[in-house]
Amino acid sequence: MKNKKVLHMVQGAAIAAIYVILVVLFNYWSFGPIQFRIAEALTILPFFTPAAIPGLFVGCILANLLGGAIPADIVFGSLATLIGALGSYALRKHKWLVPLPPIAANTLIVPFILKFGYGAEEAIPYMMLTVGLGEVIVCAVIGLVFLHALSPLKHRIFGASPSC
Repeated sequence: MKNKKVLHMVQGAAIAAIYVILVVLFNYWSFGPIQFRIAEALTILPFFTPAAIPGLFVGCILANLLGGAIPADIVFGSLATLIGALGSYALRKHKWLVPLPPIAANTLIVPFILKFGYGAEEAIPYMMLTVGLGEVIVCAVIGLVFLHALSPLKHRIFGASPSC
């Protein structure tokens, strides 16, 4: 099935590109102790296709590189997005739970990057609250609205079979 592999590569690349564009456009809110990374709304896309998993991971790496992130943020911040995407894919049969893994992964990982990588003065529990709140708004609110908006179009956008 060569066409299926090509479709997945194209979908993954498109998702990565959209992630990067959203981080660049909303750069002001994408970094720091209070984060509102609009691109994280895309972490619901593994609900539709497993191609979103590498797409989100690569997109996050590229966005962090372009955003001037430190190496620890590029590695561990991108791993948080990868963990969230894998979890979203694992929960794809439970539509309402799909945003929870990215929320949890970023809430638990990003504050440590901010504290020990960037030297943020805020306490880790405070940053867990602020990063977590941003993730809830972006992933659970915006992400679920996005998921429901894409659902009627899933076959046209992601192909006949949502799992490959």
